[in-house]
Amino acid sequence: MVVVRFILGQIILLINWLTTPRGIKRSEHVQTMVDQQTQQLALYQFNACPFCVKVRRAIKRLSLNIALCDAKNNDTCRQELLEGGGKVKVPCLRITNDDGSVQWMYESSDINSYLEQRFNTTD
Repeated sequence: MVVVRFILGQIILLINWLTTPRGIKRSEHVQTMVDQQTQQLALYQFNACPFCVKVRRAIKRLSLNIALCDAKNNDTCRQELLEGGGKVKVPCLRITNDDGSVQWMYESSDINSYLEQRFNTTD
């Protein structure tokens, strides 16, 4: 089963690489503001997870600079996810609010909806 999962993961990554979306274009000023806002976000993910690929594609399409934390191969990231989010489940978006509070958002569709609502602007 491990071999099948590995092969499927590699196929997913190949298809993702072949069909990578283009990012939206923003003015330099707006992109700088978006970059500042994304400094408060981090995506905990596994490289070949299809749901993580879905979120990374949205990040690319929206031209976001969100830190990626490999919760599978990086023990520090894995521990942060477990302690902060309460479970090692990916994808998970860590949102640090302006008041310093932290929100952990699971589920790829919820994460993508949040990113679309917050960052889908070119002006």
